[in-house]
Amino acid sequence: MVQDSQWQETAKACLPLLYKVAHEVLHNPADAQDAVQQALMRTWEKRGRIQPESLRAYLTRATLNESRTMLRRQRYAIPVETVPERIAPERADLRPVMEAIAALPEQLKWPVWLKYLEDMSEKEAAAALGLTLAAFRSRLHRARKLLRHVLEEEET
Repeated sequence: MVQDSQWQETAKACLPLLYKVAHEVLHNPADAQDAVQQALMRTWEKRGRIQPESLRAYLTRATLNESRTMLRRQRYAIPVETVPERIAPERADLRPVMEAIAALPEQLKWPVWLKYLEDMSEKEAAAALGLTLAAFRSRLHRARKLLRHVLEEEET
């Protein structure tokens, strides 16, 4: 079971990750902050039932779920064309890759996002998405295959 101090330390360390996850879903800084806040409150209430080694994945999953819930409630429709405006200048050379990732179907985008952009281990990212390791790897494989195809088409 997670101790209060351990939860606080882990939550504080994960804030940038949680905010990025929420912002990627909601595309709105204020909504992303609200989603992270809600997810933190929910996990705080359940901290006694969470295993310490899975806390980071649990926080990520809670933030992703809360963000998706907010998105459904607000019925946002974010066009993919807005993605390049959100890419930081230091990532300008990655613009085609980021656009291709953003255009992936939801179930394929998150494995790529968590593994490669957030540096989560496959096991941790699978837990965050509520998938078995085999299902996570399968989705990651399909996503990479699709990205390779899309990016090769852009080059020609």
